[in-house]
Amino acid sequence: MSLLFEKAKEVIRTLLPVVILVLILCFTIIEVETDILIRFIVGSVMLLIGLSIFLFGVDLSMNPIGEYMSQEVATSKTPLKIALLSFFLGFLITVAEPDLLILGSQVEAASGRTMSAPIIVYMVSIGVGVMISLGVFRLLRDKPSFSVFMAITYGIIFVLALFVSEEFLAISFDASGATTGALTTPFVLAISLGLSKIKGGKSAEENSFGLVGVMSAGPILAVMLMSIISGQKNIQGEVSEYIVAEGVFGPIISKFPGIFLESLMALLPIIVLFLIFNFLKFKLSKDDLSGIIIGLVLTLLGLTIFLSAVHSGFMDMGRIIGMELGRMNPWILVGIGFLLGLIVVLVEPAVHVLGEQIEEVTSGHIPISLIRMTLSIGVGLAIALSMVRIVVPEVKLWYFLLPGFLIAMLLSFKSDPVFVGIAYDTGGVASGPMTATFVLAFAQGAATIIDTANVLVDGFGVIAMVAMAPVFSIMILGTVFKHKKVEYPAIEKKTVVTSHLVDEVNFEHDCIMAFVNRGFAEKVVDVAREAGAKGATIMRGRGTDEHQKVMLPLINIELQPEKEIVWFITTTNVSAVIADSLLSNEQLNQDGEIAVFVSPTEAMIRTFTTANTTNNINAAT
Repeated sequence: MSLLFEKAKEVIRTLLPVVILVLILCFTIIEVETDILIRFIVGSVMLLIGLSIFLFGVDLSMNPIGEYMSQEVATSKTPLKIALLSFFLGFLITVAEPDLLILGSQVEAASGRTMSAPIIVYMVSIGVGVMISLGVFRLLRDKPSFSVFMAITYGIIFVLALFVSEEFLAISFDASGATTGALTTPFVLAISLGLSKIKGGKSAEENSFGLVGVMSAGPILAVMLMSIISGQKNIQGEVSEYIVAEGVFGPIISKFPGIFLESLMALLPIIVLFLIFNFLKFKLSKDDLSGIIIGLVLTLLGLTIFLSAVHSGFMDMGRIIGMELGRMNPWILVGIGFLLGLIVVLVEPAVHVLGEQIEEVTSGHIPISLIRMTLSIGVGLAIALSMVRIVVPEVKLWYFLLPGFLIAMLLSFKSDPVFVGIAYDTGGVASGPMTATFVLAFAQGAATIIDTANVLVDGFGVIAMVAMAPVFSIMILGTVFKHKKVEYPAIEKKTVVTSHLVDEVNFEHDCIMAFVNRGFAEKVVDVAREAGAKGATIMRGRGTDEHQKVMLPLINIELQPEKEIVWFITTTNVSAVIADSLLSNEQLNQDGEIAVFVSPTEAMIRTFTTANTTNNINAAT
């Protein structure tokens, strides 16, 4: 139950600031009917309960399923099996994504039902499946590099964008943001982390991130191709008139059965696929299987409650506030939009989860506070600019999206490699439930009331902007991190002589520890092997040298340099040769900033034993 309470705390942190902002607006400058306000509060409580149960269920079921399936993908020997498994996993998990289901219903309503929600969901899911399949192949083969892969992908997107209308451009990028929600993001991250751990190698850290970003391109390509192949340039149909439902509990109860069936049908395919693989391959124990089944039931229950709350009260309030502010003064929308962006990201649980994973994978040299600050500013500006699009008809979506992604793509070749995967992943996690529900409804409400705005063009695109801003922001951060170094006085290097070690030490084995900048561990191993080493253990660490730290300007945040530690156990007759070879290597000295320590293993064991003996004596007395 403690995990459930933790999930509830996460949701409260996400939900409460938005609720407080809405209540302040309702009691100060916006007049809202009592029934609508009460239904919003009831819907918020239901959203809290539903999303908490849903996230709890995802942890119990979807995350383990993702890990098991990633092992199956990684250990598959035939390319066809890898491709099919990756495709079906991507397709089936996306079909059940709550944010995409919400977007589909929004598009259907805004287009006067000329675009069917199921068609949008299935087309987008196919795109995700294809891109995850390609992304898994790239990860397992390490070719091409992630930057090149994403450059090619977005190059194709830029070309296709020339042949689609503004409506489809907005919907395609919104679909991209909506697919990376509360269900798909942890599932795909679990697959990505699982594959990178199984594969290992020097690119394991970079491969831990990026698959979410890869899959985000799938919906864009799918919707654009759907428009081009079908020949549908514009969405024909009248926007459905917005009618506010009356009552408090009636609208909620009336939607519950239909949403339950919709949620069940969305989750059923991935459940069936897992059960088939469990019967044929995994053969989990009874306890493990029952835990996953309980998690799936909770996921279904939470998803039903969450979607019922969203459709019956939460989105209504977002739309009404957008309409009322648009009537009062359209430019107020810009300020409120920026404030919403700051709030949504600062309290978004998925951002916190990704930040923790980033700290773990990078050994803590990229702090959570830096990621959250960068994202909050970027997303705040993104939503504010989305409001500018609604207010000023001459400002088009592609003015921001295409240059933003193009610059980010170019920066990916200059940025630190770890930041590249992180950047594309953060674009997905930033566009979470609050963006897909309240912020999208807020934008559509504003577009409905402003005469010069078009709901199908200007009412969509806000999720796309939210998804683009973090990619752009983190890529800039990665570029600064790679190239911004603190100036410090040159330190005179002294010649290190290690040949005397063999004469002074008569133990049979030595432990050699080499400390280098990240990315040079493999070079250390290669040089050491040429000098006689048999094998090595590579670990990650981070330095605290005052002369080597990176200080980011303006925000005054310190990034500690990431290091790699290479351990060798060698015989004493070759340890000096290995140490000399490492220290005399020009590349390791200049770029790797190598430091080498040699210690007799017997001395290390003796020290460890003495320390343990002392501790035991102290404990006994």
